[in-house]
This record gives sequence, C-alpha cells and structure tokens, in this order.
Amino acid sequence: MDRGPGRPRSGRLNWCRSRRVPSVTDSVDAPLPSRSAHVTPPGVPVVGMVGGGQLARMTSQAATGLGVGFRVLAGSAAESAAQVAAGTWLGDYRSLADLRDFAAGCDVITFDHEHVPDAHLAALERDGVRVRPAAAALRFTQDKLAMRERLTGLGVACPRFAPVRTLAEVGEFADGSWPVVLKAVSGGYDGKGVWVCGSAADAAAVLAHGAVLAGEVALIAEEYVAFERELAVLAVRSPHRQGAVYPVVQTVQRDGICREVIAPAPGLAPGRAAQAQELALRIADELGVTGLLAVEMFETPAGLLVNELAMRPHNCGHWTIEGARTSQFEQHLRAVLDLPLGSPAMAAPVAAMANVLGGDDADVYDRYIHVMAADPAAKVHMYGKPVRPGRKIGHVTVTGDWDHADPQELADRARRAASYLRWGKEDGD
Repeated sequence: MDRGPGRPRSGRLNWCRSRRVPSVTDSVDAPLPSRSAHVTPPGVPVVGMVGGGQLARMTSQAATGLGVGFRVLAGSAAESAAQVAAGTWLGDYRSLADLRDFAAGCDVITFDHEHVPDAHLAALERDGVRVRPAAAALRFTQDKLAMRERLTGLGVACPRFAPVRTLAEVGEFADGSWPVVLKAVSGGYDGKGVWVCGSAADAAAVLAHGAVLAGEVALIAEEYVAFERELAVLAVRSPHRQGAVYPVVQTVQRDGICREVIAPAPGLAPGRAAQAQELALRIADELGVTGLLAVEMFETPAGLLVNELAMRPHNCGHWTIEGARTSQFEQHLRAVLDLPLGSPAMAAPVAAMANVLGGDDADVYDRYIHVMAADPAAKVHMYGKPVRPGRKIGHVTVTGDWDHADPQELADRARRAASYLRWGKEDGD
C-alpha cells in the first residue's frame, strides 16, 4: 500500500556519484569527485530536484531548515547547487536512464528548470514516480504555443499571437504594425529565444537562423505590448488543492533579464492586486499545478495580460527569503510534499531585490566589505557561479521597517549594492 511521501523506509544512501558529466571547464586530467554518502534518517521524505542551478541551491537551504531530505541532479560538480547540496547526483537531465536512477532514491521529483523532455517525464510517471508538477502541467511552460492556446481557451487575456513559419506569415500577422515579437516555442530563458523585430528585415534575420530553417525551432509571433509596467504573482497549490498566493510584485526587465523586484508593487490599486492574485490561483487550479506557479503579467490601460508562466521557484520571488513569512523555496517544498502551506504574508512592509550580474572583474568577494559596511541591512546572496559579463550570479535584498518603508528608496539601495558588486561602483547599470 502506498503510504505517501512520509512512508517509513530503511535509511538509504544518497550518493554523490563518481560518474559525472564533464563540464566545459574541466581539464582532461581533472579528478573525479570523491564518492561520499549522505544519509537520510528513516521515515524522512526525500525531494529530488532536477537541475543544479541557483534555484536548487536556495531550495536546498530551505530543505535543511525543514529537516527533509534533498537531492539534486546536476550536470557537473561545479554547478551552483552541487557545491552545497550533500545529496548531489551527477547526471544528464536529457537521459531517461539518469533520471530513473536519480528518481529511485527520491519520494518526489521536482525541477529548477523546464527543459526535461516531456517524453521522459511521462515515462517517469508510468514508472510510478511522483512528478510534481506533473508532466501534463509542465507542458504549458515547455511549449509557449500550447500555453497561449490553453490560457486563451480559459478566457485569460494574453497578447495576440499566432504560430508562424514564413516571412509572409509574420507579415500577415503584423499587418503593417511593427514591432512584432518572435518567440521560440520551447527552450527560451532569460531573453534567449525572444526577438523584438522592428521591421520585416529583422524578422527575416530571425527566420534565417539555421535552427529555424531546419525546423528544429518553432516560432510564434506576438503583438508588441505597450505596457505601463510588468507585474508578477507567485501562487502555490498542493495535491490536496490547498492554495496560497503572495503579494503582487513589480518587476523591471532589461534585455530579457529580471533586474529588480519591488514587493508589493507600488501604487497598485487593491482591486487590481486582488484580480492578479485571483487570476494566478485560477490558472494554477485549471492547469493542475503542484508547487509554485509564477505568473508574469503586463499592466496596460486596458487591464492585465498574462505574458509568461513558470512552475518552480522564480526570480520574482527571491525577495521572500527575507521579506515573507515563508520563502518561496520552503513553500515549494511544502507543496510537493503535500504538507500544509506556510503563510505568504510579508514579514516587512516592503522588500526590494536587485539581481547581481557579472561584470568585467571576477573578484566579487573583494567588494563585500564596501557593500556590507555601506548598508549593513542589505542581504547579499551569491550563487557560486563563475563570473561572465551579464550573467546572473547573485542577488541583494533590502527590506523596510514599519516606520520607514519607501519602495523607491529600498529599490535604490538594493540597486546600488548590486551595482557595486558588479562594477565596483554604486552608480553602474
């Protein structure tokens, strides 16, 4: 009889395997990591997260606090989560054999990215593995066309869209009104796979990409939305259909990368905030999500338009570590384990988060002293990633107190700290 994720079992070992997927930075003679064991006490459930990035890294910290077992499937021992998670398993998320091996030691499988092939997810489910969120739900984050069609079928307002294959189809969609946004149906992230085309010539250049010409990358065209600002909502849903929703936040995107988040969104009318929260909860329920759902929206004069979905912890929720009663990472673990959900209420009146991007100098740690001395209340989170220009390598969060909580001032403090960590000066971009 299936007794659920907390069923008693013998204390199995979570191995950091000697077999590994080489990193591009590995030398030919680089030693393999030592074979070490992480023991989970009997009766304690184990959550396995596929992906070794910063989301898994921060989720592992929440798992430690909850006292649950946590394992990571990482491609390299150098990945962000693999550096800190005792239960790290080295393997390839594109390999069904590796996924099956990894899942065998876990009570539930979840994800820090959307790139696991859907056929592999379906195979795991046929094997009896608890995949949360399920493959049927994850499809709507893996396939933008399916997502748009499903949401519009539910009556959810989205940007106007159409699948396109040729320049003539793009031109017909534009109907003389440029710019038009072209998006890869699958595989895009942090601005990759999204092109804002100001003319037919720009669209032709996108369509001339080798992968597009070969039919390896399908595209959709979307209207270019003249939005007032970008908003995001984190909702969470458990297998027992308990739901919770965090305050609506304002996000600032540059070059397709989230740069800043302010919680709650300043100046948002209570009715509009409630509308956004209710919409996120409704989408989570309609799509059968288990765990977190991030809903990115455009605020326009005509109302809210849903832009993107993610079914995992999300950049728009990093502020919750210091700024909410329950962080998004703990909340996701609670949901996939079907534990009662935590309070999403704010722990401070306002929180602001700024992402730290890589600059030209890799020695970020050398700049800690200035940031911490200049603003002792700023909380710095670094991801252990090699520094590359423009790469997300950490974030800074600043929370207000009940006597002084100016959202723009807090955002400016977070921005200055992130800028100094990147450039060594407070006024950098």
